Amino acid sequence: MNTRTLLFAAALVATPILAADWPAWRGPTMDGHAAAGQKLPVKWSESANVLWKAEVRGRGHGSPIVVGSQVLLATADVETEEQLVLCFDRATGKQLWESVVHRGNLNTKGHKISSQASSDVVSDGERLFVNFLNNGAIFTTALDLKGKQLWQRRVCDFQVHQGFGSSPVVYQNIVLVSADHRGGGKMTGLNKLTGDVVWQQDRPPVANYATPAVLTAAGKTQAVLAGCNKVESFDPLTGTKLWSIDGSTEETVVTAVTDGSRVFLGGGYPKRHTMALEADGSGKIAWENVTQTYVPSMLVKNGHVFAVGDAGRAACWKSATGEELWSEKVDREFYGSPVMADSRIYVTSKGGITSVFEATPEKFTLLAQNPLGDESFSTPAICDNRIYLRSAKARPTRQEYLWCVGE
Repeated sequence: MNTRTLLFAAALVATPILAADWPAWRGPTMDGHAAAGQKLPVKWSESANVLWKAEVRGRGHGSPIVVGSQVLLATADVETEEQLVLCFDRATGKQLWESVVHRGNLNTKGHKISSQASSDVVSDGERLFVNFLNNGAIFTTALDLKGKQLWQRRVCDFQVHQGFGSSPVVYQNIVLVSADHRGGGKMTGLNKLTGDVVWQQDRPPVANYATPAVLTAAGKTQAVLAGCNKVESFDPLTGTKLWSIDGSTEETVVTAVTDGSRVFLGGGYPKRHTMALEADGSGKIAWENVTQTYVPSMLVKNGHVFAVGDAGRAACWKSATGEELWSEKVDREFYGSPVMADSRIYVTSKGGITSVFEATPEKFTLLAQNPLGDESFSTPAICDNRIYLRSAKARPTRQEYLWCVGE
């Protein structure tokens, strides 16, 4: 057995992630659920229940992750032309280190509200992984927990339409990277220890923004990716395409979730929809509606789907039939995704207001609306009785902050 094979085999041994961490996009279970039983505040402000705040250099839409004693963020500084990972002390908010991943060659095209650091950092407990669009291509980079670069892989060319925001996903020995664009994208599996390409599949030449979801549905582990007018499922370890069906809209942002039998997806261009698709590859659409869940990803709990649409209306549907149980206005303009802790949902609007509501199949109850800053495009991280939020104050000059909220 050669050295590379030994490294690959060693990576199959799962690295422990503490239950008190939030190590990836959509949290420890990659579905937006925080660990149960936490004592979390319902109300806060800049003068109440904020344990610390830290200035964040540059700008980015990536959400915070929490690993061990560290809180980590991706950011981009257009003045110095750098794309970076920042590390803060979990207890105090003090910045511990910064690691420059790219210098120069920043993207200047795309949507006016896009950022050049819209992906989340993710961790396997020993390493950090981050995606950046730089110099006309998508790069995935691995760092150690002190910010030292371990490897960097150029995944594929990228033609910019609106921007790029797909986060890496770690599953066993593989780092999954999706990069859909109008020049013909790639779905790629990288060896997490070396950055070598283990597998790669071509994607249609369509702009799309979704992060893949690794989920167990219909009796198997699948990496599911919607958009480009398709929904496709891959074996995350080998890249074997398990199934591919038409039915998604062209552009999506949401990461899929499942109830074990169906996968739930949404899109916003050119069709606005939310859909439930049988996960067995049969191509059967269980139900579909015209709610626009284009950017915020959904939540599934005990046979029900909870969503907050882009325009700010929350809804609950039966996961099997799509029957709507309630629909209520929360706020307006959401780019971050909802996070669920027990029966409470926390979601942050573009205006920097985090709404907290009790969400059961029986009813919706708005508990509080908590402003921090003037602008936010990220998702809360909730772990160990703390809530971590990224937002910006626009005046007198724009400054981003990382906030730690707790009782």
